[in-house]
Amino acid sequence: MARNSSSSDGSILHFGLTRMRVTGSGDLRQTLFSLDEVKSNILATIPMQAVTDIEPTRLANFTQQRASLEVKTTARNEVFNISKIIIFVKPVSSSYPQ
Repeated sequence: MARNSSSSDGSILHFGLTRMRVTGSGDLRQTLFSLDEVKSNILATIPMQAVTDIEPTRLANFTQQRASLEVKTTARNEVFNISKIIIFVKPVSSSYPQ
């Protein structure tokens, strides 16, 4: 279960990396977006395999109040199955300067 102690305040968060359990074929693309998609951070692609024993980790280095993660493939016949996503987040400030 996700834990977020700052779910309603204006804390500034650092999104450091993502880790996921993914299988499939093709390349998996990840993008972090800020609120209203004003800023974005494209992460390195993940080459997928049908069977794997690793959970790929991708560095993010994205600092915002909130973020959403978009996960997609772009070519035909690429498929993926994600069974776990972990996003490493650390609070860095209590709010933006007034």
